[in-house]
Amino acid sequence: VLLGSVRPDKIELEKGLARWAQSSYWLDDLYTVVSEGQVPGTWRLGNRPNLTQMHAVAAKNIPDDTVRARLLDDIGKAKALTANASAAGVRVHTLPTRPKDIEDDGAFHYAVLGPNAASESGKPSADAKRFLDETTGSDRPRVYRNAVLLVTPSKDGLELAMARVRDYLAWETVREDVKKQQKDGNVDPARAQTLQINIDKAKGRIPEAIKQAYSIVVTVSEKNEAQAFKITVTEDPHFNTIKADKRSRVQDTAITAEALLPDGPYNLWRPGETARRMKDLAGAFAQLPHLPKMLKASAILDTLVDGCEQGTFVLRLARPDKTWRAWWMSTPDEQACNDPAMELVLPEAAELSDIVPALLAPDKLPGLWPTAEIPVKSVFDYFSGGTVVQIDKGGYHEPMQIPKAAPEVVEAAIAAAVAESAIWLLSGPASILGEPIPEGVLQADATLRAPPKPIPPAEILPENLREAWKEGIATGLSIATALSIKAGRTFPWKTVRDAIDSALNVHFLELAAETHAWPCDFPSAQLVRLTTGRSFTGLTGSDVCMHEDPKKLAATAYLEPSQIQDLGDNVGPLKEVATKGDTQISFKVEIELGDGKTEPPEETVRKANEILRKINEKLVFRQ
Repeated sequence: VLLGSVRPDKIELEKGLARWAQSSYWLDDLYTVVSEGQVPGTWRLGNRPNLTQMHAVAAKNIPDDTVRARLLDDIGKAKALTANASAAGVRVHTLPTRPKDIEDDGAFHYAVLGPNAASESGKPSADAKRFLDETTGSDRPRVYRNAVLLVTPSKDGLELAMARVRDYLAWETVREDVKKQQKDGNVDPARAQTLQINIDKAKGRIPEAIKQAYSIVVTVSEKNEAQAFKITVTEDPHFNTIKADKRSRVQDTAITAEALLPDGPYNLWRPGETARRMKDLAGAFAQLPHLPKMLKASAILDTLVDGCEQGTFVLRLARPDKTWRAWWMSTPDEQACNDPAMELVLPEAAELSDIVPALLAPDKLPGLWPTAEIPVKSVFDYFSGGTVVQIDKGGYHEPMQIPKAAPEVVEAAIAAAVAESAIWLLSGPASILGEPIPEGVLQADATLRAPPKPIPPAEILPENLREAWKEGIATGLSIATALSIKAGRTFPWKTVRDAIDSALNVHFLELAAETHAWPCDFPSAQLVRLTTGRSFTGLTGSDVCMHEDPKKLAATAYLEPSQIQDLGDNVGPLKEVATKGDTQISFKVEIELGDGKTEPPEETVRKANEILRKINEKLVFRQ
């Protein structure tokens, strides 16, 4: 009635009444229990101060230090500020008190600073700048400034967060006052309910206020200056938002080895430099402001090792005796990688101390094997220091410099590769594989090939290699000679010996009486006498042989475990084929245990028999 004469706007009137209901010191608490923004249906003034007035008085009396202490505690509990940072390999610091709390070690550090470091966009606070610029004091500047990322509250956001904390603490004070009134029996249930609602609301507003307050990022700019910029706080963790902001210049993807070279995008080399310490290159991203901030310093070291494995550059480590060891197209050991003296050397300026023998095998080094057979001289030329090959990068080619190696290093690598059966050496009548090269055989005009393929055991039986057999007897030498004539080049003794070994193991061949001990070296091969096994006469190259009964065929082969499973899967189709051909098919299994040189241990035989008996009682090993 009193307001009707001025004809107020209904919406504005309701807003005003709602604000009055929330802020009135004397409105009876019984009629203020309504949702925020709503107008009480009944208005009645009480005869004592209501909860709102008690809260206002309590808020004024709470010391700022108490509010700040509680705020610090709540900031430490705000998981949204640090979530996902540790998982990304970052070292996280929550509320560090001094710059030295953040190590200056080249690792990436992410810190949530306290209220004292509150900043504004474009205006980093003095406290925040200290964390970027100092370690233990102003006389000890921070070296790895580019590896530090700070998040601070904005000044406006800090004020709001402190107000939220003060609001909550004031309601807690009111709770204590009300408890005293309860002892006197002066508190009604409605008032107690209103109080609890206000406490819960006030407490629930604090985390969001803190999250919104921490919206300023302080870090080093490309110009090597402390910069502060504001981020938009969303439901995502702060670290994810900061990492995605281009102004942070954070990179969590791997860089390529080529990018670390002098002509790469990062400008890491001075003019004329051909070598740099590995730790300096890895630390450059944490130190130099024009480079991106790498989340994982270890990823840079991994990139350097990958580049060495790919042949992009050479890694070199000096020894105490002033000699050095170099790695190229190989992986240095962990101890060497962690040595601060380890250097990255450009291929055109490097000299290899050794070459991994396996690299000399075909299809390992680009451009080394243009044909199936190469002269030894071409390997020496390849490592002469002037070789540049083209590498296919998928649609385009890039040049690759091959580092230099001394002739004795190349010779040692060839000898080791031949001894390790990586390559096959042919020099005049000599054919070397899997054994040391005799003195004087490794000549420039000698040739290298890939090792010959294994010879099937059936290939050396009389039916397939008649020239090696005479009156049912063959020698190791006659088999080697016949195989070489058939192939058109001298076979290495290792290949022949392996073929004879296989034939003996499957009982295609047997050692004849009065024979030399087996296995043997090539000079003794003529003394090794061999005869065919009684059960495998007539075996052909297809490994299909006549059984002891000439009207039965037997298929014999050594099977891998996976092939045995395949055989089991195909038993049904085999039986079906035999049935349609009105032919009987049976399966006879022979399992060998041991290497033929030493008798298998009794315990091994016992355990193997336990397994075999589960299949068939007769399928056991007998000693």
